[in-house]
Amino acid sequence: MNKEKKILGISWNVFLLGIVSFLNDMSSEMIAPIVPTYLTDILRVGKVMSGSIMGLIESLSSLFKVLFGYISDRFRERKFFVALGYTLSTISKGALAFTRGWLGFLSLRVLDRVGKGIRTAPRDALIAESSEKGKSGKSFGFHRMMDTLGAVAGPLVAIGLLAWLSKYSTLEAYRRVFLISAIPGLLGVLIVLLLVKDTGKEVKKKIKGISALKSRNLRLFLVVIAIGALGRYSYAFTLWKAEELGYSIVQSLGFYALFNAIYAFAAYPIGVYSDRVSKKSVITAGFGVATLAALTFAYAKDLPMLLLAFVLYGLYMAIEDTIPRAYMADLAKDFEKGTVIGAYHTVFGVFVFPASVIAGWLWQSFSLKYAFLYAALMSFLAMLLMIGVKEEKS
Repeated sequence: MNKEKKILGISWNVFLLGIVSFLNDMSSEMIAPIVPTYLTDILRVGKVMSGSIMGLIESLSSLFKVLFGYISDRFRERKFFVALGYTLSTISKGALAFTRGWLGFLSLRVLDRVGKGIRTAPRDALIAESSEKGKSGKSFGFHRMMDTLGAVAGPLVAIGLLAWLSKYSTLEAYRRVFLISAIPGLLGVLIVLLLVKDTGKEVKKKIKGISALKSRNLRLFLVVIAIGALGRYSYAFTLWKAEELGYSIVQSLGFYALFNAIYAFAAYPIGVYSDRVSKKSVITAGFGVATLAALTFAYAKDLPMLLLAFVLYGLYMAIEDTIPRAYMADLAKDFEKGTVIGAYHTVFGVFVFPASVIAGWLWQSFSLKYAFLYAALMSFLAMLLMIGVKEEKS
């Protein structure tokens, strides 16, 4: 690990990357809650197509993660790809203000996801390389907390902006929110360029023939991730559920902020806890919580049930978006951290796309309830398979 000064018990690099993720996610989440309504009400896209577009957007970034994780390993260059990825995402969000149809919308959202695909594995490798041995859960938990605090701030800023822009038409208000969302993203890019240090160059490329990916047990873990991803519905479905129960877009933003608050404040302690106990057991529990969350969304008919569903959804995301990355980082050798973490993201991304397509089809053919029941089934299956994964040590 690169010797660095620390702040709040974590390396300066991890702290800065947390700030960057806070700003970028604030930018993303300023627009994320209005995107489903923009897609269905403004651009008039149907349910199956909407589910497919949201799933494609969620999936595409992951298809690039193993490629750019490998490239960052090969050239020992993390920072360049992190900065490039954040830059593309920032441009794409601001440019949404100029879209006139679903194809332009999709193109820019794909560009945003490509940016995420470029930066994620190199960034996670940089976090792993900047962490103390045995403390990866703490570092990834802090990063996920900061990322998700941005997701808490984003919808709240969006609520304020929509109130401020209420004199405009819905279309014009949304376009102005898209433009303003680029500002925190740009600040994040500047922090990466000016302050974050690249540690990858200092890691010797050695032990070439030995890879964590050759482990049968780790391959089984990736199968579990694939099954879990098939039950990973887009956040848009939770907002469509709130809309189905009669809540307005502003009220839905409040639910979404609650989800992200739970997500944010649970991620760090869960990460720290996973360093002390078995990461495998925490991941297994996460799929159990995912099952309960989906079932609660499926049967929610009043405010208390809907609030519980968003709380469970936040806990599930705090676990499954944090601990598997730390688990993979612990098992990867120094020369392949970007590749191994990228493999996890890519497997997840390949299978998360059909998840939203299937959920969209179930919604249109039957009801939104069946989309959530399908997700619950996949999460429960992933939990059962995860029990069969053997504990591994890095």
